[in-house]
Amino acid sequence: MQSPNSSWTTKQNKLFEKALALYDKDTPDRWHNVARAVGGKTAEEVKKHYEILIEDLNHIESGQVPFPNYKAVKGSNGKGLGNDEERLLKFLKLQ
Repeated sequence: MQSPNSSWTTKQNKLFEKALALYDKDTPDRWHNVARAVGGKTAEEVKKHYEILIEDLNHIESGQVPFPNYKAVKGSNGKGLGNDEERLLKFLKLQ
C-alpha cells in the first residue's frame, strides 16, 4: 500500500526531472538536493522515485512495454520530443 506522500503531481515530476539534470550522480547529497528542489518529498522518496523511473526505462528499452501509437508533432530532433525530453533521455542513458 502506498503512503499519501508516494503520489507525485505533474509539477513535482517536472521539478524532479529538472533536478536530476542539475544534480548528477557525482553531486554530494544528491537526493537531499533533489528532494529540496521538488518540495514535499524526502530524500528517500526521490531516490525511490528515481529507481522506479530507471526500472520503467529498462523495461521500455528491453521491449517489455509497447510504445503507444501517438501522432507526434516533430520537434527539433525529428522525433517529436521537446528539448527538455531530449535532455532527460540523454541524461538517463548516461546512468
